[in-house]
Amino acid sequence: MAYDLKMRVWRGDSRGGDLTDYTVSVEEGEVVLDAIHRLQATQAGDLAVRWNCKAGKCGSCSAEINGRPRLMCMTRLADFHQAETITVTPMRTFPVIRDLVTDVSFNYEKAEQLPSFAPGPPDADGKRRMMQSDVERGQEFRKCIECFLCQDVCHVVRDHEENKPAFAGPRFFLRYAELDMHPLDTNDRRALAQGAAGLGMCNITKCCTEVCPENIKITDNAIIPMKERVVDRKYDPVVWLGSKIFRRDRREEV
Repeated sequence: MAYDLKMRVWRGDSRGGDLTDYTVSVEEGEVVLDAIHRLQATQAGDLAVRWNCKAGKCGSCSAEINGRPRLMCMTRLADFHQAETITVTPMRTFPVIRDLVTDVSFNYEKAEQLPSFAPGPPDADGKRRMMQSDVERGQEFRKCIECFLCQDVCHVVRDHEENKPAFAGPRFFLRYAELDMHPLDTNDRRALAQGAAGLGMCNITKCCTEVCPENIKITDNAIIPMKERVVDRKYDPVVWLGSKIFRRDRREEV
């Protein structure tokens, strides 16, 4: 059954903008992205919106719906009362390009700073082996669709623009953890995570976990274990002593 949906959509660009009221005819069972597309087709042909798969797998249609970071294609109109006004605004943490489209290049810059996967030499038979439990542990981390909703909701950069140069954000702490926990990887990223990536600035409020459309336990399974690994390396006396002995042995070999 069709009904008229009241919407408020942010219109503007990098120079500024404001919310504009619309009434859009929608059908039961549709999602917010359907309403945005119908708005484009009938009233606002110049409305800029980023989307691709409409199936919750590409991460393109991230926005803020009634103030909460969500995927428009996965937010059902049935979640709201038919008389309720739905407000759609761009992700607040990133600069606006136009309307609902934001410049998320910050995230790609952070990705470039992260050392890539570096496996050691294969076994004698040319193969590399790892335990099934290690495979399953990393599988959760690889579910990330890079919608950057976790980055958007993280108050460390959302409320403090000045923190961006020194803070990678939850999406990349997830990647640091994925690689650092991989049993075949040889890179040690713990010092980098603590230093250039700003892991210590995260105070584990779990807001990133709450908005993840893939239900990844970002805080519990990635950020907290990564913090523990960093602490072990930096403050554990046994690890500290071992690193000193290792460095001394290396000097003697040279």
